[in-house]
Formats: sequence, C-alpha cells, structure tokens
Amino acid sequence: MAIPRKLEPMEAKLVSELPSESGWQFEPKWDGFRCLALRAGRRVDLLAKSGKPLTRYFPEVVARLSALKADNFVLDGELAVPVGDALSFDAVQARLHPAASRIRKLSNETPATFLLFDCLYAPGGEKLVDQTLKVRRAALEKFYGALKDKTGIVLTPYTRTLKEARKWLDRAGGSLDGVVAKEVEGPYVPGERAMLKVKRFRSADCVVGGFRYGVDSDEVGSLLLGLYNDQGLLDHVGFTSSIPKSKRKALTGQLEKLRGPPGFTGKAPGGPSRWSTERSSEWEPLKSKLVVEVCYDHVTADRFRHGTKLLRWRPDKAPHQCTFEQLELEARPAALVKKLLNASAKAR
Repeated sequence: MAIPRKLEPMEAKLVSELPSESGWQFEPKWDGFRCLALRAGRRVDLLAKSGKPLTRYFPEVVARLSALKADNFVLDGELAVPVGDALSFDAVQARLHPAASRIRKLSNETPATFLLFDCLYAPGGEKLVDQTLKVRRAALEKFYGALKDKTGIVLTPYTRTLKEARKWLDRAGGSLDGVVAKEVEGPYVPGERAMLKVKRFRSADCVVGGFRYGVDSDEVGSLLLGLYNDQGLLDHVGFTSSIPKSKRKALTGQLEKLRGPPGFTGKAPGGPSRWSTERSSEWEPLKSKLVVEVCYDHVTADRFRHGTKLLRWRPDKAPHQCTFEQLELEARPAALVKKLLNASAKAR
C-alpha cells in the first residue's frame, strides 16, 4: 500500500479532568513539537501538526529513520531535545532557523529525540489507521523492539490505570506538558479531536506594564504583563487579550490616563525574535498601578508560553508584591524523564 505524502495528525480536545471510566489509555504529553514521520522507500518526511515540513530542521532524526532497515511506515510522535536532565522547548524552537549551517551545528550539539506514541502504517506499508489503539500500540512496540540501533528514538510509556495517570498530571510542568487520554478500542482519526488532553493550569498576579491597541482599532487589544525580578526590575512575561468586548471602551479610557513611564524597567516587549511582526514593538507603557490575576498553563524561560486568561483585577494587591516567587516551580517528572534520557543514552 502506498504511503501518503501528507497525513493530518489526530488531535486532542482540552478537558478539565481525565476520564474515569474504563477503556482509556493515558500517555505523557511531552514538551516538544508534534511530528508525523513518513518514510516511503528511501525518502523520509517530517511533518508538523500544521502540515508544514520539519525535515530540514532535524537532519539527525531524518538520518536515523533513513538508516533503519524497515521502510514504508508512518509514525506519530514528538520531537524533543534533551538538555541536561530535562527536555528543552527553547532548544526545539531554536531549530527553526533559516541558516542550514546553524541547524547542522545545533543538530550536533543538541541532537533531538523522537518519542514514538503511535503507528499509522506498519513497516511494509500495512495501513493501521482504521485499527484500534490496542492493535496500533502492539505494532509500534514490535517496530521499536526490532530496532538494532535505538539512538535518539524512544518509545513513550503509557498506563491504563487512572491512578498512575493522575500521578503524572500532578507532576506536570517542565518536560511534561500534561496527560493525553486515548480510547483503547478507538481508531486513529486524522484531523479530528478524538483524543482528550488535560493540562495543569495555574494563576499568577501580574503588573500591567503596558498595553497594545487592537488591530485597526482605538480600543485596547491586549494587556502586557510583568513580574518583578530579584533586582527589583519589572520584566515582561506575557500578555492577555481575553478582555470582554463590552468592557474594552471603558478600560481603554482607564489605561490611557495611566499612560507613561516607567512601563517595563527590565525585559521589555518587542525584542527581536523569529516571531516578531511590525506590531511587536508598538505598545504603550503604563505607570505601575494596575494588577491583574491571570490563568496560565506553562512557563518557559521566565515567560508565559501562551496567551493567558484574565481572571480578575486585583486592586487589593500592591504591584511590588507581583514577583517571580509566586510562580510555582516547574516540577520535572523525574522518573519518566530519567527513563527517556537513559534509554537514549544507552542506545548511543
């Protein structure tokens, strides 16, 4: 059977709790790039969840998959970069670089690991998409067990016990981004949210150090959030745009009255990055008067990974109380990460 050149990955729906009924398989949600690896003959393609090619950014993974005796397969997994005793999302992001020389350098210095968690086409081209997860997992374990060289290729663990899955979720943070639940008797449904995922959300009180106007609007579009560092400087840590439309006009007037320095006295928004746009440097500094409580899901390099949700205003909170100390330390799922890293090290 012909291996497709493109295939949409099955996605997950965010839920508040793990399912408690029987018939579910739980897996760690790793902190990296979701990736489908397709090999047809000698050709290997790595595809991101968006469908965009990742092949040129991870040449060491392509080389490993190309060197395998097995061919004509499709694997679903996560591209992750071990750094020290954890996985570094920043190191994965750093691979999205236009210079081939830079990519080669990083692939040698911080080689990526491909964490396997599903098999859509078994070696030889046997289509498994319509088969149950139980069948696909057995095929994945057979594939992995047959590898003579497992360098940089790791089989992700799983449990069908809710108690164990909850332990993983309690340790979420750092390398572990949450827990994914899949129906044991369910097929692989490309492009559909047929899985469930639970992420551990946290809240923090932040100083509003500035704001941005909405696109083609004279009303506020997002609030820029800050926390005080050990030197007493206000660092930009993220943003929130979940402002009710009915309150934006009044809030804009309130913010404009507070417009002025100091804004952010430490790390400021609008620094250069591959994600920068023309609007990245367009923001209005504010006097340090306002405090909001926001809900966040993950912290990377002292910044909220994604946009946060505005929970409430905190007029009872003094701005100087909004420090990095309130952020819950990212607990590393030591046993799982150790198992992953040891497996990769032994393979070398």
